Amino acid sequence: MNKLLAMVCLGFLLTFQTATKAQVLDSMMEVYANRYPQEKVHLQFDKGAYNKGETIWYKAYLMTGIDLSYISKNFYVDWYDGSGNLLMHTVAPLFQATASGSFDVPANYSGNKLEVRAYTRWMLNFDTAFLYHRTITVIQPQVKTSIAIPKTQVYLFPEGGNLVNGLNSRVAFKATNQFGNPVFIKGAIKNNKQELIDSFMAEHDGMGSFSVEPKANETYQIDWMDENGQSGTTALPAALPNGATLSVQPAPDKAILFVERSANDDPLFKTMYLMAQMNQQLVYKSRINFSAKTSVVADLPTTELPTGILQVTLFNANWIPVAERIVFVNNDNYSFQPRVSFPTVNLSKRGKNTIEFFVSDTAFANMSVAVTDADVPVDDKHSIYTDFLLSDDIKGKVYNPSYYFSSNADSVVHHLDLVMMTNGWRRYNWADLAALKTPAMKYPPENNFLKIEGKVYGSNNLGGESSFLNVIVQGKDSSKQFLLLPVHRDGSFEQDGVFFYDTVKLYYMLNGKRSSNSGAVVSFTNGLYNLQPRHVSINSSLTNWSDSMALRRMQYFMDEQERLRKLMASATLKEVTVRAKVKSALQVLDEKYATGLFSGGDSYGFDVMDDPRANSALDIFTYLQGQVAGLQINMSGGTPSLTWRGSTPDLYLDESPAQPDMIQSLPITDVAYIKVFRPPFFGSMGGGSGGAIAIYTKRGNDGKKNNNANTPGLDNTILGGYTRFKQFFNPDYEKSTDAFGDDVRSTLYWNPFVLTNKKSPQVKLDFFNNDISKKLKVIIEGFNADGKLTHIEKVLE
Repeated sequence: MNKLLAMVCLGFLLTFQTATKAQVLDSMMEVYANRYPQEKVHLQFDKGAYNKGETIWYKAYLMTGIDLSYISKNFYVDWYDGSGNLLMHTVAPLFQATASGSFDVPANYSGNKLEVRAYTRWMLNFDTAFLYHRTITVIQPQVKTSIAIPKTQVYLFPEGGNLVNGLNSRVAFKATNQFGNPVFIKGAIKNNKQELIDSFMAEHDGMGSFSVEPKANETYQIDWMDENGQSGTTALPAALPNGATLSVQPAPDKAILFVERSANDDPLFKTMYLMAQMNQQLVYKSRINFSAKTSVVADLPTTELPTGILQVTLFNANWIPVAERIVFVNNDNYSFQPRVSFPTVNLSKRGKNTIEFFVSDTAFANMSVAVTDADVPVDDKHSIYTDFLLSDDIKGKVYNPSYYFSSNADSVVHHLDLVMMTNGWRRYNWADLAALKTPAMKYPPENNFLKIEGKVYGSNNLGGESSFLNVIVQGKDSSKQFLLLPVHRDGSFEQDGVFFYDTVKLYYMLNGKRSSNSGAVVSFTNGLYNLQPRHVSINSSLTNWSDSMALRRMQYFMDEQERLRKLMASATLKEVTVRAKVKSALQVLDEKYATGLFSGGDSYGFDVMDDPRANSALDIFTYLQGQVAGLQINMSGGTPSLTWRGSTPDLYLDESPAQPDMIQSLPITDVAYIKVFRPPFFGSMGGGSGGAIAIYTKRGNDGKKNNNANTPGLDNTILGGYTRFKQFFNPDYEKSTDAFGDDVRSTLYWNPFVLTNKKSPQVKLDFFNNDISKKLKVIIEGFNADGKLTHIEKVLE
């Protein structure tokens, strides 16, 4: 009786411990999903290859799972040469989970590729194998490059992770050269007695599979030969004496799971558990009773899942993982389709073309568009689909990922499953979860833009009510902003919410008697991640362009650009007649006051200083009443209310967010310039569906008293901000053609911000052809507020 009672108690204890471990894994997965979401990146470039001296334009998109990511506000791109030396570290602000920027290929660049690595600082907390990386081709004129001798490497991947004696298992293989590009191989499987088990050959891009049933006291190898006649031998991993295997077969509406265990009485394999998760969310969990059988087939429904990678893990009775497999689920529910039309197509020299976008979806859409000569190289192997749904979620290089989204044919689905079996994937370390261990977070999320922060060293009397640091922030345009920063007892200070490109000059002084500042040293930082110049290992190859005509076309553009450069350098000008369009007063004001996303744009401008109507206006709002079509300003009730297209415009004072009462109390005599942006205004944090009104106060010789920042006794330093990027030049040949020389642009149009929403679902864009292109390629990418993606390609000819 006592023995029976002890056995019952032991069984109850084991059951309780098992249930507790299951609850721990469930709760820890929820913790990881909520506290440690994983960001992923896609970059659209204006084209796929560049000449030296050209500008690379990019648009970055940021997601976590199937949603837009608002974790980070800053986006970093590192540019390396082909040897792994850092050329430039850039940073751009993120708006609506997107950023844009540019990089100039050095005019004296001698390499034939650039390596791009992109990330947020939050992403550096996790496995860096998941950071975005891409190789960009740089065309060099008539340069003969030595071709490295291919060296084939063969990798073997037992399905589920392990071979088990007595259990038939599928083994996937992948053959690549040293650059990660696929190599065709064929060969034979042999045991340690050199007996032939089976033969095999690659099915697709160097990948394939074969089956083997390991036996005790036997080892196995494959003898292979590649497409170049090289041969080699690769050993299979040693089989476990007992255990369980997991096999997964993808089907249109489900994943078919086959689980088999060794035929022994090991209690750890009498009860087993299956768990499946996608995007850090648990989607399936079941218990398998193996007390009376050694194999089981189960269907995992997938029709309600989003498109993406599903991870299936098999646990033993103690919730220790014994097998794992990833499978791709494609329910074709990941995209939205804007209606794109071309009401005007003119491919003659400098002809005008028009693109119209119409998005019927009520969610806002954020897109980018590139138009290039159709015969120059484009990156047709990667897209917003391939990055967010496939490449960003697995380790290792996926060769030509666009192929797997080309159709839903059985052959394509099978080839994609080979990718799932031959690429590493590990978002979770199950041992860490079971031990309640969370990631060590070295980098907190950057949920603010720039900061002015630092520390005061060597000064007394810090931390009191009068401990402040007076700071004057002076931009390159001579604009100034005064800050009063509280200094804590440890000497630290911080100011969030600043925003500027390039650099500013900081003039500073501690409050109090000057004698208390004697010997004090103040250090400043901008709060951004600062990558120190370093060498990285570059192991990628150039894109193998299948169209040699594309490279010749790119070479033609480069030769034409070089011919024009030499012509300009060697020309002797006897007489030069300069025709220049005089800038209007509003253009001068805009260049002087507006910066970043506030410069240019679809807006109304008002020169308040030279407008007689300003003299009779009570305040800024009465001045604007009736001057902007569609903008409604209601002055009843004291505080004004504003509406435009059903939404409220955002207000900015010197490009800092402001409230209506603040703007109303500002004397109009202090105002120099007002810009009213039509909806939507992308510079607004909430999407700017109601547009924006930016008010600029007078500076310097505009009539407002100007405090000279170069006051004797003030220390100063330089502080860097966001990387200044180049705006794409879009000539307007309707206004004038005399002001432009020969036009040999290979990128005809680039617009990183094509925005639509419920109230503004349509966008019209105009661009002009160059002097030589006869066929154009249009590529449109983007996402909407619901996390749906779009990728559209059109050819104009």
